Amino acid sequence: MAKHSVGWVASQKRWLLAFLVMLSVSTLIAFFIRAAFDSCDRHMDVVDKRVPLGSPIGTSPSPLSFMKSKLVLLVSHELSLSGGPLLLMELAFLLRGVGTEVCWVTTMKPSDADVVIYSLEHKMLDRGVQVLSENGQEAVNTALKADLVVLNTAVSGKWLDVVLKENVPRVLPKVLWWIHEMRGHYFKLDYVKHLPLVAGSMIDSHVTAEYWENRTRERLGIKMPQTFVVHLGNSKELMEVAEDSVAKRVLREHVRESLGVRREDLLFAIINSVSRGKGQDLFLRSFYESLRLIQQKKLQLPRMHAVIVGSDMTAHTKFEHELRNFVSMKKIQDRVHFVDKTLTVAPYLAAIDVLVQNSQARGECFGRITIEAMAFQLPVLGTAAGGTTEIVVNGTTGLLHPVGKEGITPLAKNIVKLATHVERRLTMGKRGYERVKERFLEHHMANRIAAILKEVLRKSKSHSDS
Repeated sequence: MAKHSVGWVASQKRWLLAFLVMLSVSTLIAFFIRAAFDSCDRHMDVVDKRVPLGSPIGTSPSPLSFMKSKLVLLVSHELSLSGGPLLLMELAFLLRGVGTEVCWVTTMKPSDADVVIYSLEHKMLDRGVQVLSENGQEAVNTALKADLVVLNTAVSGKWLDVVLKENVPRVLPKVLWWIHEMRGHYFKLDYVKHLPLVAGSMIDSHVTAEYWENRTRERLGIKMPQTFVVHLGNSKELMEVAEDSVAKRVLREHVRESLGVRREDLLFAIINSVSRGKGQDLFLRSFYESLRLIQQKKLQLPRMHAVIVGSDMTAHTKFEHELRNFVSMKKIQDRVHFVDKTLTVAPYLAAIDVLVQNSQARGECFGRITIEAMAFQLPVLGTAAGGTTEIVVNGTTGLLHPVGKEGITPLAKNIVKLATHVERRLTMGKRGYERVKERFLEHHMANRIAAILKEVLRKSKSHSDS
């Protein structure tokens, strides 16, 4: 049977690769060292509550059609496979799709050639996005001429003074600041001193917006601008794969075969860059404890595996060595699989049975992988922190557990719950998929962003007219 499976997968190789090529930038996940998506005051606009969700793009005009022929400058502090830059690239492609003239600036580029930057820049050039030098006169001229400037992440704020210099006041009224960070070390006046004067800020979750409001007021003594909360959405390309049973079956068999696991085995996976903030160490402790619980209760279950997608042994991090030493010490090498960082997540979402979102401290700002997993009808075991609490409905689309060491045993028990109750696992997955269809699709995000861009353009125009 194994030989037949190998031959069948090989015969479908070209077809499989075609599906993988279909995956857009929105399905790329940061498996390099990724900064965790890491206020709004009383005038904060909750966009996902006040903006109609509208019809899917493709069946009606794009809600971003009003951006046709406008000039937009996108400024990112880096160009990498991390969440912030990929989200900004996704916005670039959405705008290009309606005829917007889009220019891109990366403020912090390494001096040496970088294959990732080269690849991503050429993806943008192929889609008609102009890539500018971060500190040349062309960038300054574009910022002055642009209808809209989008700063991506708090760190991008330093670009304003360094490059625009005396032109900063002319540009601020048309700046939309897209913030993803949750970590405290991003709250530096050097980064965000101009924040109160921009046209608006956009943040991926309510909990992050509240954190920024409180932190900027209490630590920096500044006030947030008008702030919009915009939940993200899955790309059409990812949804096409998630809803194609044949594609999922091919991907599932291919990945499971590469891992050396059987068809009936249960796979619990974290798909994140390997770092302490993502909680892989605590997940492995929970997984080991779940195996002991199963043994103690003498439960008859399929063989369980833990999959860590996002490994990078070339980085030689102390944390990754700790993970591997723990696995060796507990003698569970046959149960735990480390998978290198990868460009696409769809094959692994098709192959696993449960996603574990174990981000620690304040959690994820949003956590794009969570809605991607739900699109594949996977239940989610997540920390009760950050944007995960705005995505996962506890007890309905997944189960939540506390952050930190306090969450180890609850997560272990939740792993056993989903391993022993097949119907519950499948039902949660189906409900998660329904929730994605209701509120976490590309056209939902496009509608939300369109409402914000209209408001920012209106404010910019009224300022220039005054």
